[in-house]
Amino acid sequence: MLVGYARCSTADQNLYLQQDALSQAGCERIFDDIISGARTERPGLAAALDFARSGDVLVVWRLDRLGRSLPHLLEVVGALEQRGVGFRSLTEAIDTTTSGGKLVFHLFGALAEFERNLIRERTNAGLAAARARGRIGGRRPTMTGEKLEAAKKLLADGTPPRDVARVVGVSIPTLYRWLPASRDTASAASARGQ
Repeated sequence: MLVGYARCSTADQNLYLQQDALSQAGCERIFDDIISGARTERPGLAAALDFARSGDVLVVWRLDRLGRSLPHLLEVVGALEQRGVGFRSLTEAIDTTTSGGKLVFHLFGALAEFERNLIRERTNAGLAAARARGRIGGRRPTMTGEKLEAAKKLLADGTPPRDVARVVGVSIPTLYRWLPASRDTASAASARGQ
């Protein structure tokens, strides 16, 4: 069975062109959404995916009607393939039920993976260059030198760790992480009932 899916982004647009093309292509059932492609929750798409059974083919008018991005499109079509459901895009003439269609789609997948690897390489190169200039990534530590000294002094005076953490403005785990030896001091303070 051919199962159609149509989507337009706003209520100002209409689905007639897509629905007509899907009907002419032989779709027996057509699901639709009037929602932005950026939205992850698309009830019509979810219903179409749930309706499609092994041996069926999900048909769209154009690739961008199904996926928000190439990785998302590959994810959806990959999930269909695992369930034995084919995919067809009318405008791009891609049909994963044919050898040529599978090849084209796998080329898309290879290109998406290549793009992800390039992004990863550029990110790592940028981080390495920043480290070479003395910059370290990540958040700034919440425990400063001043806070550390104040925490040590308060703990030495017998202040309970919970109060010390509140006074210096850090969480208890952060306090313990910065003051490994303070666990013994804190335990002793707790034993004294402070």
